[in-house]
Amino acid sequence: MTSVFSKIINGEIPGRFVYEDDEFVAFLTIEPMTQGHTLVVPRAEIDQWQDVDAEVFARIMAVSQRIGRAVTRAFGAKRAGLLIAGLEVPHLHVHVFPAYNLTDFGFANVDRNPSAASLDEAQARIKAALAELD
Repeated sequence: MTSVFSKIINGEIPGRFVYEDDEFVAFLTIEPMTQGHTLVVPRAEIDQWQDVDAEVFARIMAVSQRIGRAVTRAFGAKRAGLLIAGLEVPHLHVHVFPAYNLTDFGFANVDRNPSAASLDEAQARIKAALAELD
């Protein structure tokens, strides 16, 4: 069965993309821990992060690091949080988000109903920050 992330990648479900290349995409989550919470996802449907080839893992971490630089710049955060949980969707994804304190690392604290304006603003800010990093 196709994962929800594959459906987003394939345009079957809308997504707010901030980054794309031949192997990975990054788009905003619809339940952010902090504004700017982004998911870095391989186009290939890989389930478990520990099963991925070491070279692919290194590349997804490089993309995640780039997104981390962008979200800290875009939102004035001193740190970028990074989590690999993998329980919500059986498709490898790295959570990257502006982190201000340890409570930002809790899925219990997500915004379950962010406004479209907030998500649009986050997308624009991250894309602008990525452009500045180029």
